[in-house]
Amino acid sequence: MVGVGKTQEEIEKELAKQYIPLSYAEYEEALSNGKLMGLKCLSCNKITCHPMPVCQWCSGRDMERVELSGEGELLTFTVIRVAPESFEAPYIPCLVKTKEGPNVIGRLELEPEQASQALIGKRVKMSGTYTYKGDKFSGGAHVCPVFKIVEP
Repeated sequence: MVGVGKTQEEIEKELAKQYIPLSYAEYEEALSNGKLMGLKCLSCNKITCHPMPVCQWCSGRDMERVELSGEGELLTFTVIRVAPESFEAPYIPCLVKTKEGPNVIGRLELEPEQASQALIGKRVKMSGTYTYKGDKFSGGAHVCPVFKIVEP
């Protein structure tokens, strides 16, 4: 039984071991090595990405790590010209619907002057990662996937 007579730290370690097959730190480490990882739910067979303690589709807890293709469709994006603290503008955050199903937030590898609504729906592929320093609101540095348009 989880939690009886244990410290908060012991409970968190036990929960992490039992229910989180992919931590956010491991997700970012995989990104740094060029891999986009997700979690396949053993109940509904759908993929959750970024890592969560439960399936984003059915709330199932039995999940296993899977490597995603890094391919998908550009759902939307925006051009940031006035960056928040610790970020450098301009840049293009985007939302990609991956080939495997889940939507992933990343950056679009494109000159901001080339961005237009005509890009929505284009095929994209993960081309690398970007590490942002973070600020007082984000809890430090984090890694995100970078996508490039593969369809003219």
